[in-house]
Amino acid sequence: MKTIQGIVLIFLHFSLILALSYHDGDEVTLYVNKVGPYFNPHETYHYYQLPVCRPKMIEHKSLTLGEVLDGDRMAKSDYKIKFKVNSENEKLCDLVLSELELLYLKEAVEEHYYYEFVVDEVPVRDFIGHLEESGFVPHTHKVFLWTHQHFNILHNDDKIIYVNVSKEHSPISLDEIEAPLTVKITYSVTWTPTKISYADREHLIHDNNFFPRSLEIHWLSIINSMVLVFLLMGFVVIILTRVLRNDFARYNIDEEGREEIDSDEYGWKIIHTDVFRIPQHKSLFASILGVGCQFLAVAVGIIVMALAGMFNVHRHGSMNSAGILLYALASTLAGYVSAIYYRMMGGQKWVSNINLTTMLFAGPFFLIWSVQNTVAWAYHSTQALPLTTILLLFLVWMCVGYPLTVLGGILGKNSGQEFGFPCRTKNIPREIPRAPWYRSQWAHLAVGGFLPFSAISVEMYYIFSTLWGREQYTLYGILGVVFVILLSVTACVSVALTYFQLAAEDYRWWWRSVFSAGSTGGFVLLYCIFYYLKRSNMSGGLQTIEFVGWSLLTCYVFFLTLGSVSFFASLTFVKYIYRNIKMD
Repeated sequence: MKTIQGIVLIFLHFSLILALSYHDGDEVTLYVNKVGPYFNPHETYHYYQLPVCRPKMIEHKSLTLGEVLDGDRMAKSDYKIKFKVNSENEKLCDLVLSELELLYLKEAVEEHYYYEFVVDEVPVRDFIGHLEESGFVPHTHKVFLWTHQHFNILHNDDKIIYVNVSKEHSPISLDEIEAPLTVKITYSVTWTPTKISYADREHLIHDNNFFPRSLEIHWLSIINSMVLVFLLMGFVVIILTRVLRNDFARYNIDEEGREEIDSDEYGWKIIHTDVFRIPQHKSLFASILGVGCQFLAVAVGIIVMALAGMFNVHRHGSMNSAGILLYALASTLAGYVSAIYYRMMGGQKWVSNINLTTMLFAGPFFLIWSVQNTVAWAYHSTQALPLTTILLLFLVWMCVGYPLTVLGGILGKNSGQEFGFPCRTKNIPREIPRAPWYRSQWAHLAVGGFLPFSAISVEMYYIFSTLWGREQYTLYGILGVVFVILLSVTACVSVALTYFQLAAEDYRWWWRSVFSAGSTGGFVLLYCIFYYLKRSNMSGGLQTIEFVGWSLLTCYVFFLTLGSVSFFASLTFVKYIYRNIKMD
């Protein structure tokens, strides 16, 4: 941890060194970025798609991969801002609006469009207009356009600390106006000295109140989750341990006592020659474990980086870039885990296994992303990735992700690790007795998915408010605690359900252990539908496609990750109980 803190301090030190410094009268560039409906965070368009003042030649800024993925498309503007030089009512342009452009602006104001500018990496946001609407009789519906912007800029010596925009002039009405309409667009700039250091300006950016801020440390949900964990662990450790103690005492009797009850023998010992029978579709099974471990490593890496302070509000898209990098690097782990389990299960077609592993997530992701990107392109949205970014991501996958998956597969294939099963498997499988409904597969799916989901249900609201709302999530410590709780609950539930299945003399626990906890993804999908319909104000085709696509991928990741955790917990438990009984 000290090493990570040292890296962060070095990073912050270089950030301060690389921070822009200005001399009096130096030009300060204002970049226009994007516009979009306030309630549709993933429906964004280039600012210059609106009928606004624009330069004769649009010059775009070079962006990072994370910024492009976040929908940023920054371009220089005609605003003339000089360092520490105040200005008043400067004319930006005389904007001539046609009838079609007036209609476009009115629709944008009615849909609560906001814009985003960037000054020295500080985002500046405001609405393009104002809507007055009354539901009382008589009904009123008035649309106004802001034509003046007042930039208030805080500076400390030679560095810009913070920028916001205010409205001082009255807006103009867009109702009952004949085209063409000529509008004079003006702006003012006020420079104010401050003692806030450059290193602390992140707090000002984070405290910006343009987007709502309701995320606080929610101790009630944490306490609720902790109680759930302790109850479940108490169930597994105390109750299940006592049951196992009785089972061990019954199964580990001497030969004389064994002869007396052979005819009445029942329970999980009776299936010891079948419990380690290799499941069907072993290549797919191994691939799920590999990709699940890959996403587990990505989640741990992102949480550790977040706790180390590597993500903040004014480094646009840094978490997106980190996620892509970690996913590519963790491909080694995916290939290794998949190949080693495939080899231990007796698989021979390891090349097809590696290809299946690398495509298990990449295939559905590419399919869903293709639909999303096509729709975004049809809408002319900045969410549509440019060709250069698509080629870059493809090269990352082809030149880093896929080769590392192959490398991990080679290491796993050539490793000498074995399952080390304590029991041998017979050639002929045992007949499985009929189980009551509460021990059926569907009951296991319901219980195995609901309990892990209940541990994160409250936190899901805050995460969704960040991803699909306008909140800024910074409670990474709480997120780390909830992540540990989720894994603990998943492991405990998996062990309990596996024991009940084996006690019912059903040895098909391999796939069921994956699906029992993996069904948490189904509950997450139900929550996604609930959130969209009842907790958000999202609307429109583009936003709906974005929400549905990313929700499906999120649920799929939950299935792969928690399914893998569940299997490893069940495998450890099953090997333990059969290692501690006497065999014939």
